Amino acid sequence: MFPIELNRRGLAGVLVAALLVVAGVIALAQQGRERDPDLGGRDAGDRAETAAPEGEAFAAGSDRSGLPGSVGSDGATGSFDADAAFDVALNGSSADGSIGDAAGAASPDGQPGSVDGSAEGIGGPLPPLGTDVFPQVPAPRVPKPHAVRGLYVNAWAAGSSRKMAKLIALADSTEINTFVIDVKDVTGYVSYRTGVALARQIGADRDIRIRDIRALLDELREHGIYPIARIVVFKDPLLAKKKPEWSIQADSGGIWVDHNGELWVDPFNREIWDYAIALAREAVLLGFSEVQWDYVRFPDVPRRFMETAVYPARQGRTREDAIREFLQYSRDRLADLGVPVTADVFGLTVSAGSDMGIGQRWEKMLDVTDVLLPMVYPSHYAHGSYGIPVPNADPYQTVKTAMDYAIERSRGVPGAAAIRPWLQDFTLGWPAYGAAEVRAQIRATYDAGIEEWILWNPGSNYTAAALAPEGGEPPDLPIPVHRPRISVQDTLPKPKVGDMAAPRLIGVPIDSVPRPVRDTTSGRR
Repeated sequence: MFPIELNRRGLAGVLVAALLVVAGVIALAQQGRERDPDLGGRDAGDRAETAAPEGEAFAAGSDRSGLPGSVGSDGATGSFDADAAFDVALNGSSADGSIGDAAGAASPDGQPGSVDGSAEGIGGPLPPLGTDVFPQVPAPRVPKPHAVRGLYVNAWAAGSSRKMAKLIALADSTEINTFVIDVKDVTGYVSYRTGVALARQIGADRDIRIRDIRALLDELREHGIYPIARIVVFKDPLLAKKKPEWSIQADSGGIWVDHNGELWVDPFNREIWDYAIALAREAVLLGFSEVQWDYVRFPDVPRRFMETAVYPARQGRTREDAIREFLQYSRDRLADLGVPVTADVFGLTVSAGSDMGIGQRWEKMLDVTDVLLPMVYPSHYAHGSYGIPVPNADPYQTVKTAMDYAIERSRGVPGAAAIRPWLQDFTLGWPAYGAAEVRAQIRATYDAGIEEWILWNPGSNYTAAALAPEGGEPPDLPIPVHRPRISVQDTLPKPKVGDMAAPRLIGVPIDSVPRPVRDTTSGRR
């Protein structure tokens, strides 16, 4: 008995040690999640734990798009376990969220490539689709403020109580009255537990960042903060992997990948439109007050990549047709909810004479949205744009010129959307951005006659000194104009006029093809 007792004690000691190790791992993971908001959710290895919310009332929609009957036609009410409702929606099946590693990458020589349909994580059997399960009773919504002054809040930040406390305190003490929150970002994952059948079928609900979306929206409502649902539409690698037939195809066969090795879905495909609309409908019923489409465009890639892309659902339409039709269709299908439906667009869309290869032409989007949001980040303009040597060094003039273009091109268009620019509150290259650079962009917006704006920072870390206090005067900051630094190239003899290329039109980058810009936005744009 004595040896047996010692063995038992030894085993108990091992179990205690194992529990301590597990506890340590959980603590480190929790710290990682607390740090993650500041990284803008870029580290996909730091996953938030999936925590089921408390039981809620739901009603099943009549089809996958979830548009008819989403609030229930019989008016029946009742609370029951959300997981049980979701399981019913999937015919008793649970989705497998594993998608494997990255789908693929461009070939080493930078030439167009594709991913074979048999690659790991591509395609394969899926659980039964089932039907959408939406909140039965719409949550109260925060009314739109007179003028939106907002901040982007990434999903990781929105799911962090510590981070949200800071952001809400900032809004309470300044002119900020709006948060743009990720519902679905460029990973393809939905930020919170969802009843949209397709999202659950493909495993888009398996990386939860916001554990209790209702509690979050309730808190924003208590503080009078206007919540906007940001939904990335056509850059969805998860959907492209799980539904490879919906992805952009390569002319050589397989799934097309862009110059960064990333997957996109086919913007001509109406089933993809319906998926985005279902997510938007659910978000509004949960309490979001506005829908904002992002990546509502075709891939911005070098021409040699663009020429190898095949769109299975194209049916003879142009890129511009696809974007316009989606915006019109989504606006019509969400009209019964009575919320604004808006879209983010490239900054150069306000002045470019073409769709820049991405399907965004200002005039074709202007009358099928309630608000257009050009991303006029000065750092994203090539040298010489708008006749400004270094746009990033002159934030006031860059934003003012862009807004002047937007207003002029909107003039006289019946039913034209409002203009609400995205402004830069981050540093990309020289010079470093601080309060003066951020405030200069806000002032340029006002001076152009536009009252609304939203700041973007990938980690949702904002410059409080650039903001006006609640009910007070804006900060008295100088308008910065940084002198470009002189390089060796600048000291070389200038070519004769006859040797120079034809001058570029104002508003068009000096490059013949828009240059890919390093993504500083945690999967944005």
